[in-house]
Order: sequence, then C-alpha cells, then structure tokens
Amino acid sequence: MRILGIDPGTGRTGYAVLEHQKNKTRLLEAGCITTGSTEADSDRLLEIKQDLAQIIKKWEPDTACLESLFFTSNAKTAIKVGQARGVAMVVAAEHKLKIVEVTPLQVKIATTGYGKADKKQVQRMIQKLLNLKKIPKPDDAADAAAIAWAGIGRSS
Repeated sequence: MRILGIDPGTGRTGYAVLEHQKNKTRLLEAGCITTGSTEADSDRLLEIKQDLAQIIKKWEPDTACLESLFFTSNAKTAIKVGQARGVAMVVAAEHKLKIVEVTPLQVKIATTGYGKADKKQVQRMIQKLLNLKKIPKPDDAADAAAIAWAGIGRSS
C-alpha cells in the first residue's frame, strides 16, 4: 500500500509518499511544491494541481491523506490553506484515490503517542519511525510524512 501525505498551503504544499508492506514502512519521496508569492492565486493553485498529479502518476498511491482543516485567528491564511486543500482533494479524487482525513491530534498521537507533542517532536519521531538519516526538509515535507504515517491505520 502506498500513501500520499499532503500538507497543503498556497505558498508551500508538502508531500510525502510512504510504502507500507508487512508492518514495514518506508519513505519513497518527500518534498515541497513551492509557488511564487507574486503569482495570481489561480496560477498558484493550478501549479499545485499539476505537480500533485505528476506525483500521483509517478508513485501510484492508493490513498491520499490530508490533515483536517484547523482553525486559526488569521482568516486570510485559513482561506488560502483551504483553497490548496480543496485542490489536493480534487486531484486525489480525479485519480480515484481513497481520501483519508486526520486531525492534528491524530497525527501527534500516531507519531509520538502524545497529543500535545510539538512540531519538532513529531519530526524527530518521523525520522526514527522511518529510519531516516535526517528529518525531511523543508518542514512541510516532514509534516506531510507525519500526516501519511497517521493515515496508515486508517487507509485499509
């Protein structure tokens, strides 16, 4: 089973592809789709859509796992994240992937066993759980790996 974890954002969308077989999970690829801040929002969202489609075609995941939308005091940020998240869901649906949503709490518990873990704790645990020499960079890629990890048990 392959899981595509997606940490959506308009400026940077993190992604990670995990392969899970016989209780062994490995990272196939992690990275970040970056769009220019001077580009029109529609162009940025189109770029995210096209890049995610290429990643899906390359790795042929069975499932796309996204973090549930969180609430923030900055409405502008929430709207931009929501737009990128919507694009990610549409691309996954177009490719007939199962879509799994996980909460930030579920990601923290799945990776660290502790619901109040901070971002660095989650990233260090992803490094250990996936037996990586270093934490995936940028942070959005590591976050996407954690999101994918949290989706493993929910994807079957």
